Amino acid sequence: MDRGHLHVEVEAHQISKRPAAPCGDVARYERSPTDTVVVICDGLGSGIKANVAANMCAARLLGLLRQGHSLRGAFASVARTMERVQGSGQPWAAFTVARILSDGMATVLTYEMPPPLFVTRRYADLLHPRSIAVDGAVISEANLHLAPGEGLLLVSDGITQAGLGAGYPRGWGSEGAARHLGELLRDGTPLRELPRRLVSQARKISRGTAGDDCTALLASCRLGSTINILTGPPKNAAEDLTVVNQFLMMDGVKIVCGGTTAKVVARCLGKEVRMEENPQSLLAPPRYQIEGIGLVTEGAVTLNQLYNVLDEDPSAFEEVSGVTELHALVHAADRINIWIGGAENPATTDISFRQQGILSRHKILPLLAKKLQEMGKLVVVKEV
Repeated sequence: MDRGHLHVEVEAHQISKRPAAPCGDVARYERSPTDTVVVICDGLGSGIKANVAANMCAARLLGLLRQGHSLRGAFASVARTMERVQGSGQPWAAFTVARILSDGMATVLTYEMPPPLFVTRRYADLLHPRSIAVDGAVISEANLHLAPGEGLLLVSDGITQAGLGAGYPRGWGSEGAARHLGELLRDGTPLRELPRRLVSQARKISRGTAGDDCTALLASCRLGSTINILTGPPKNAAEDLTVVNQFLMMDGVKIVCGGTTAKVVARCLGKEVRMEENPQSLLAPPRYQIEGIGLVTEGAVTLNQLYNVLDEDPSAFEEVSGVTELHALVHAADRINIWIGGAENPATTDISFRQQGILSRHKILPLLAKKLQEMGKLVVVKEV
């Protein structure tokens, strides 16, 4: 368990105003080693036009953050744009962004959106952000600290305006949504179920229809699990001991992939490398053992096989191997640190590897990292 790593679990649920039409709300999130950013954008109107506006808004905001703009600076820039185009017929969207740092510090900014809700396993409470004027645009900001078991729930106005014309003169409102969340939590509803249950209730009080696109997104915190993979010896052999010591000091499960890498680690530890006796698998390479290391496997073939079966249900595996064990570990992890050694491995340039379709370490790892990121994992790659 990574002592300093707070993992943010993101759950979102939405329905369109018209069942066959695209949703005019867009929910996005991105992870980095320092934070998790979640965004909800609500395009003006509904259907395709609203969906395009919401997507453009989300892309612009996240793009500015990727370029290094501050959260407030990026938010204010997009809000100014929306103020300028409002009423002109150009794509317009309301939006909310929340950034949660790995230590739990959170900032929520809203523009023309309902206020955020703070949730725990026992209750929900409406936050009351302070308002700031930026070039005519009114931005609301809330700051708080989230601990494990706590989170933020963001909604579009399809939730808060539910019930208009169906017994709620002013709509359900943020207070009504907060009360319903509190009831669900007191009944023992798991946090991850809240977005779906909230959207369902909004539809129910609107007499089975959606008066607008409805979106609820929950960003909840828990202690994160980390694994660390070292594959390939360091580029400079003189740095073997330094790299291995730094690797072993990291929090989380330690995994070594590669026979030569295993020898380097064992030498630095003053331990022996032992090969697995009577391996069960006829397909995956045998595992190794080094005292003090959680898992030690062969390198290129194991990583290629992991990539090939990463999306498979573990119940389909008929045998236990380094590949299946690595599969279980990466699926259970929230953060995956991959250390790639820069030393050349002549074995992977052999024609037999190419004939079998086995990609070298430096080719398969970017593909593997991308697939893991698409699964919602935080992947941090470091070259050594």
